[in-house]
Amino acid sequence: MKIAKTYSHLNGLEHLLVHNKKLWADIESAIGAVEVDTCRVALSAKLPAGSHALYSSMNLNRRLGETLKARRWQPRRITHWVTACGSTVPPARALSAQAQKREIENAGLTPLRRSIASDFVKDRVAINLPLKAQPAPSDLFVKHLAFYVRDQIDVGVEILPMKSLRQHMPSGPGYYEGELYNVIRNGRGVPSVPLVVIGIAP
Repeated sequence: MKIAKTYSHLNGLEHLLVHNKKLWADIESAIGAVEVDTCRVALSAKLPAGSHALYSSMNLNRRLGETLKARRWQPRRITHWVTACGSTVPPARALSAQAQKREIENAGLTPLRRSIASDFVKDRVAINLPLKAQPAPSDLFVKHLAFYVRDQIDVGVEILPMKSLRQHMPSGPGYYEGELYNVIRNGRGVPSVPLVVIGIAP
């Protein structure tokens, strides 16, 4: 695979190139190490009528995940507590999970446990691979921001197929051009986390 396009939101790519060139090289090499032929759809796969799918989004996700794990990128999860009272939730964001729960209980409210996972994190950079049938906007506008607000990361990286690749998958995520539009239409400051959006192609 190769990187076909990149988009830097709030100087996410510039941050990597200036402060951690090795991590960017890591990402480039991980994508380049994925062999396209290993991601093809099995002949027995049930495809929609008229489909000309060549690649499995699940296979692509798995192969790219393997190349990142080989470079010591690891999954990470953060836990927080929420409640129905809006005035109690915002102050809790900067607190530890235990302190959040305690604050909500002290207010006489019921704490509800939530967790958010990032596919891979290394040296304060998070990578999400929405190459499965899951919404990329959740990663772009929720997951990366949650890790950034908790001071777990400095940059979020989103790896998406280009439309030219996505149209050859039987199912899967959004595509680079569509999610790029979602980021740009919200304006310069939204989401308020530095991002690198990567479009990949064979």
